[in-house]
Amino acid sequence: MRFYNREEELVTLQKNWEQSTRQSVMTTLVGRRRTGKTSLLLKSVEGVRHLYLYVSKDNEQMLCKKFQEQATAALGIQIFGQTSSFGELFEQLMRFGIDNHYTLIIDEFQNFLSINKSIPSSIQDVWDRYKDRSRVNLILCGSIYSMMKRIFENGDEPLYGRRDSSMRLLPFSIATLKQILHDHNPEYVAEDLLCLYMLTGGVAKYVALLMDAKATTKNKMLRCALAPDSPFLTEGTELLVSEFGRDYGTYFSILQLIAGGMTTQSEIDSVIGKNTGAYLSNLHEDYTFISKNTPILSKPGARNIKWQIDDPFLRFWFRFVYPYQGLIESNRTALLLQYVSDNYTLFTGRTLERFFHDQMMQTGRYTRIGNWWDKKGEHEIDLVALNEFDKTCVIAEIKRNPKKLSLSDLKNKASVFTAEAKGYTIEYRLLSIDDILG
Repeated sequence: MRFYNREEELVTLQKNWEQSTRQSVMTTLVGRRRTGKTSLLLKSVEGVRHLYLYVSKDNEQMLCKKFQEQATAALGIQIFGQTSSFGELFEQLMRFGIDNHYTLIIDEFQNFLSINKSIPSSIQDVWDRYKDRSRVNLILCGSIYSMMKRIFENGDEPLYGRRDSSMRLLPFSIATLKQILHDHNPEYVAEDLLCLYMLTGGVAKYVALLMDAKATTKNKMLRCALAPDSPFLTEGTELLVSEFGRDYGTYFSILQLIAGGMTTQSEIDSVIGKNTGAYLSNLHEDYTFISKNTPILSKPGARNIKWQIDDPFLRFWFRFVYPYQGLIESNRTALLLQYVSDNYTLFTGRTLERFFHDQMMQTGRYTRIGNWWDKKGEHEIDLVALNEFDKTCVIAEIKRNPKKLSLSDLKNKASVFTAEAKGYTIEYRLLSIDDILG
């Protein structure tokens, strides 16, 4: 699959490259695995002098040996002797930048912590001594958000306050998903787009896997994702175990419950058998895999919280893949495919809601988007989009089947909310799967 989108990110990276002609610039790029961070960075350095280093989990001496060879091949720099310390190697690379303008990319930077926890301190020392007289466009890239956040945002860490630019790479927008799907299947229908969104959430690698396999319709996508050799089946484990460490079992159980419809802490606690408040807080604040969903316009500190998984792929994986590892290990994925197909319509009703939430947010017209429900739980609105500047509000009912939508029912449910939203001009919308192509 060809390179798509990322124009804004490329502009930022180009600006940082130009700025580094005067003095060194440190940029951090964070994004979940498979979003295309490496592809973006390599695209940004096409035609310019650069060195790309990937931090594998080797010991420090072996890693430095490999990096020395790569530096010689890419830059022509001669590093004499066996350098066993990354700090020493980094100093030579920064010293080389005094007379040579180039980009240095260090990918999976957070892996340094498992190799030698003192490496960030060594980098900080070298950076502070050389950055003003060297011309290195340094890009530090990482996929484990919690660790990158700790390295660069914790005031006690040596690299805190050192970066000049920070970027977070998000999955492809819905507009880009439409473009990609159209390029590979000009006759695609709404169900195909919804399935692509459900399985990938716009994550570049997942989209590429499907498009390269010519899985461009709903049925082909499901068969591809659930084939015995599909990387989709193991992706959740590979993605999350490195994040959670030894506690991954409890985190996995919580995510499975949320994906299955248990969205309040009391429901989750009753199944897990203990207070999961700390785990939920970590999943929300440190790992950013879930978010708090409270009725829109509710006061800060409201306790009427429902938890939701933000990543569509993870929501699918924890609902249909993780609970049925036995079927996968015994090569009965055909049975799993049938189960997914049987429950597809019901499951994608909620997916359709998330699709419209994301689409509305990506228009850039609204300051807040969410749900609303009353205190008794008798009335719920699927989507409320507010523009707090011009005091406009969109209230929408979302159902897969357009025949089940009723404007009068929506207005009746919204009557309590509109009393809370005084001063707003209200627009009512009825949205179904037929509207996702617009």
